[in-house]
Amino acid sequence: MQIIVCIKQVPDIRAVQKIELDPNTSTIVREGIPSIVNPLDECAVEEAVRLIEKHGGKVVALTMGPPQAKDALIKCLAMDTDEAIHLCDKAFAGSDTLATSYAISAAIRKVGKFDLILCGKHSIDGETAQLGPSIAEYLSIPQITCVNRIEIKDRKILARQEVEAGFQLVESELPALLTISSGINEPRIPTFISIADAFEKDIPTWSAQDLEVNIQQLGLEGSPTKVDRVWAPEHKPRGQIMDGNPAEVASKLVNLLKQDKVL
Repeated sequence: MQIIVCIKQVPDIRAVQKIELDPNTSTIVREGIPSIVNPLDECAVEEAVRLIEKHGGKVVALTMGPPQAKDALIKCLAMDTDEAIHLCDKAFAGSDTLATSYAISAAIRKVGKFDLILCGKHSIDGETAQLGPSIAEYLSIPQITCVNRIEIKDRKILARQEVEAGFQLVESELPALLTISSGINEPRIPTFISIADAFEKDIPTWSAQDLEVNIQQLGLEGSPTKVDRVWAPEHKPRGQIMDGNPAEVASKLVNLLKQDKVL
């Protein structure tokens, strides 16, 4: 079995005090902000490695990003993926989910045979949840989103999919693409030895030319989505909880409403 995991290096939102947009490209300014592997993508990597440990085969981690995104792939290799591929080219800069999924699907075709593609359900810097489904559409393969449990048997996959009312079981033939929800696993913490080994592994870099794609469908030119503005949600104070029997609570509520001149 060969599994491809699509991962993304994202800003560590715990360290972000203010989000700014580049006025020329309408993309988030990331300079000076520490980066991490998208947490749901880490869950996807962990699940892929566990499936390979059970069924045998190979895991390939794949990302598209600037040169520093190589660090995210090193983390994946330290988590026991077998190979990693870095899509890096100025032609990719400013890509939205449509342009990104176009490039990644082309890279997956270049990889060749695969049985399963795993992606995080969404990234913490965008939360569009569009990348995985878009890749599946470009590759014309089945997709199951919001998955929190996976079983594989006889070239079929049985996935537990989160839905609004709970969950449902969905079966699909392979190859297929799954987007992974939180709670499916607890990603492993790489050991010092695995990290050292990861730095020694070769990570090939593929350009747009290597993918044989239409350059006009990449980057800002190939991205119909434009970010108008980014802002932090307004902080709302916590509500007040009133104790007592119904009559006492009613009396307290009336007094508060009078204080606020609502009554």
